Amino acid sequence: MAGYKIKNQYHTHFLTCTVVGWADVFTRPIYKSIVMDSLGYCQQEKGLIIYAYVIMSNHLHLIAAASEGSKGLSAIIGDFKKYTAKQIIQTVKSQPESRREWLLNLFAYHAKYNTNNQTYQVWIQDNRPMELVRRKWLLQKLNYIHRNPVRSKLVNDPVHYVYSSAANYVGQEGALPVTVMDLGMLEGYVFLGC
Repeated sequence: MAGYKIKNQYHTHFLTCTVVGWADVFTRPIYKSIVMDSLGYCQQEKGLIIYAYVIMSNHLHLIAAASEGSKGLSAIIGDFKKYTAKQIIQTVKSQPESRREWLLNLFAYHAKYNTNNQTYQVWIQDNRPMELVRRKWLLQKLNYIHRNPVRSKLVNDPVHYVYSSAANYVGQEGALPVTVMDLGMLEGYVFLGC
């Protein structure tokens, strides 16, 4: 369902960015690296505050906000999706990719029905934002993000999944730095016993 909007641009939200057709683009590290590098850039240059994230095979989840003085969360996520889409398409075209024709046809098919795209569409437009105004919702979404790779049987322990902020929440260095939420506020948060 389209039409979800980020009303409070500087508040913390749970967001989901999904590849069109639920295509498993992120089964290959080269595409995950595009997402990770772009998230890092958005943190450093655009004012994106990431509290938690996970990259799955065909989508990513974020708990994020925009810093005051930035263009706002909608603009930052829009820039992120536009840039990563271009980079993913360029990589599909230029790197060894057994699914090249299928992926490009899929991206072209979805662009045909969207006036915002000219040739290809990689991401579904809607991010299904949920403003996390209640502690209960925040804890639920944080657990959901970190347990996602375990539910998908990619790892047995969330900390072992590289493309997630789970390691950051147990005091380890994650692949991407995040703003770890105040653990006092997160009393009762346990994701390691999956």
